[in-house]
Amino acid sequence: AQLEQRLGVRLLNRTTRRLSLTPEGERYLEDGDRILREIEALEHSLGASREQPRGLLRVNATFGFGRCHLSPAIADFARLYPEVEVMLQLTDQPLDLTAHAMDVGVRFGAPPDARILVRKIAANRRLLAAAPHYLTSHGAPASPRELQAHQCIVIRENNSAFNNWQLSDGKQQEMVKVGGRLSTNHGEVAVDWALAGFGVVLRSEWDLAAYLRSGELSRVLAPWEGGSLGGAAAGAVVGGAVGGADIHAVYPQRHHLSAKVRVFLDFLTQRFAQHRGDSSASW
Repeated sequence: AQLEQRLGVRLLNRTTRRLSLTPEGERYLEDGDRILREIEALEHSLGASREQPRGLLRVNATFGFGRCHLSPAIADFARLYPEVEVMLQLTDQPLDLTAHAMDVGVRFGAPPDARILVRKIAANRRLLAAAPHYLTSHGAPASPRELQAHQCIVIRENNSAFNNWQLSDGKQQEMVKVGGRLSTNHGEVAVDWALAGFGVVLRSEWDLAAYLRSGELSRVLAPWEGGSLGGAAAGAVVGGAVGGADIHAVYPQRHHLSAKVRVFLDFLTQRFAQHRGDSSASW
């Protein structure tokens, strides 16, 4: 009766013996049943999209690691999950995930933003390296301080004091102000210059490993490497200096983590599993 009053029509014929639907009541029942089925189907579809990986996955990373390691990883991921469409956006600097509607970012270090969730996918180191012919011509530094007498190829990034190199050998740490004729905001350019013999570079192990294996570059000052005692936040700028470099997948906080993001995070974790515990596994 309340529904009839609200609709302003009679839905039921009432007698002392029976109830029957009016034409309006039959229409209301038929259309209402259809609408309920559509709502149920919609809820099932939305629930399935949360359970089954599908849809557009937006990923951001910086150019170097994105091209060398993330791009082939995503190709393998796409073969495993054909219903997920992946858009990889490579940039010089990490994007604000929320502002640019990104699902996942790959970062060096854990960002301080509390709205961002973090999963470590690989350990990494920043190593000092130079071409063998540079070291033959200029000698190899025997201590971090001796870097000040060498040509050092510096990378200007993240608005940091780019020529302050914070180094650690696991027991002590030193901050060294370095200089040289060449500087750049692009890591690959810095490595190219090091290969050409223009000086010492401080760069992530994933970027140097192939050249160290081939002998085109040689480590300098081992076991000294970029970072601080106790493993400063990877990729952090500590006192204006370049810090560590562990690799993380980051993603915005959401009430429900979609299946496409969840399986992608799991895939990256497994993909780089050999590098997760420490940096001893070679890239």
